[in-house]
Amino acid sequence: MMKSRRLVQWFYLVICILCGSATAMAAEPVSTGFWSNSAIGGHDVLDYYREGIEGSSPVAKGTKKFIVTWSGAEWHFASQASADKFAANPDKYVPRYNGFCANALALGEGLIPTSGQVWEFFGEELHLFFAERGRQRWLNGDWKTYQAQADKAWQASLD
Repeated sequence: MMKSRRLVQWFYLVICILCGSATAMAAEPVSTGFWSNSAIGGHDVLDYYREGIEGSSPVAKGTKKFIVTWSGAEWHFASQASADKFAANPDKYVPRYNGFCANALALGEGLIPTSGQVWEFFGEELHLFFAERGRQRWLNGDWKTYQAQADKAWQASLD
């Protein structure tokens, strides 16, 4: 499992270098796909905030019809209303660490992109994870300590 994660990290780094992607060049990188500039797997980030939804429940995919460009990435939405709400205040809805895996950052593994399918709210903030195992670690452990570790790693990645 660890070898495959390292392989994904190296593959992503090579693609960023070879393609000169916006993700690699942005002041604050955003988790996008390997072959696209769609943030968080193209999911509608506002759908995570809908009432009654629980962590890692499926969220709506956005469409190419409703796109907002923010921090060098394309954020897809299921409706114009969602796109407008995001555009008015992106900082309110963007996942912590711009959608990169919170657990990987906490473990010192760097910026691991996510698909937007594994998620949870911690302290009223949306966190995305590469895999369910990382989400479970945060749910069953000391998420505040993990978040402090991830915050340090995130800041280091921006320096």
